[in-house]
Amino acid sequence: MKRVSDELPLMGFGLPVAGAWATPDAMAGIARRAEELGYASLWTFQRLLGPDADAATAAHEQGNPSALPSDDPAFLAVHDAVLPLAYVAARTDRIRVGTATVCAPFTPPAALAKAMTTLDHLSSGRLTVGVGSGWRRGEYVAAGIPFEGRGARMEEYLRCLQALWTQDPVEFDGDIYTVPRSRNALLPVQRPHPPLLVGGAAPAALRRAGRLAQGWIAGSGQDLDGLEESIGHVRDGAREAGRDPDAVHVLVRVLVELRDDDPGPGRATFQGTPEQVRADRARLRARGASEVVVDLNLARRGTPSAADPARKQAEAERALVALAPPPAV
Repeated sequence: MKRVSDELPLMGFGLPVAGAWATPDAMAGIARRAEELGYASLWTFQRLLGPDADAATAAHEQGNPSALPSDDPAFLAVHDAVLPLAYVAARTDRIRVGTATVCAPFTPPAALAKAMTTLDHLSSGRLTVGVGSGWRRGEYVAAGIPFEGRGARMEEYLRCLQALWTQDPVEFDGDIYTVPRSRNALLPVQRPHPPLLVGGAAPAALRRAGRLAQGWIAGSGQDLDGLEESIGHVRDGAREAGRDPDAVHVLVRVLVELRDDDPGPGRATFQGTPEQVRADRARLRARGASEVVVDLNLARRGTPSAADPARKQAEAERALVALAPPPAV
């Protein structure tokens, strides 16, 4: 990836995947425009089923920042996380594509490895794979996976996934996942495999990202004031594994609300004029962020609904231009 400046993080943009504005035309249009403007990446996320508002609020109050409550009914209508990336990869040339995140346990490792290998080929090696363990018990029930023991399951899942991407023949014998010795000649374009990022909020999950992956994805509800502490756990995990702690990639998804005027005292981070939001982005670099993703699929609690696709499209186009990265040097 080409960085425009050591003082600025890479800039990514959320592909339209949630609500009435998430049409094929909107996906293609946003993807092409983001590439024209020099954005580094396009991102999707997974919701197997729409979150129940009461359950989301309870999980958020219990300390899970990823379980962000939403008033937006569009959040109940979310496309698959992988197929839209294949669609826009065929309509772009340079911009990277990624998932932030897919809930890995809902798909067997062999199936996810195959899908992501195929997407890496379709995108000519532009894929970043972001995975998480999810937080909603109801989705686990629907996927037929035990909710308990998620940490141990994710630990083994990551090891199995990377074996499937790098070995031919491949063989894996774990407590949860087993791959009998098999041929696996279709390997990813990127070697040893596509960059793998892991979501999570608990210290153990953060250290796991540093030990077993190339970096960490901060949830959209991440307390930005606590970002440095969280990144510290990720880097500790990298050190435990004998890896360079400064090499971990930290991706932060942010909720942006552009205003024409300064909101004044009490302004929330990433809420305000384009100049204020760009300054917020620069400050995240100082806190350790490698990449910032502006995702308009997500909305602050209490902001207007995204039910009007024309309005949402206009907001996205404004944000794309106003927050575009400076030209590469």
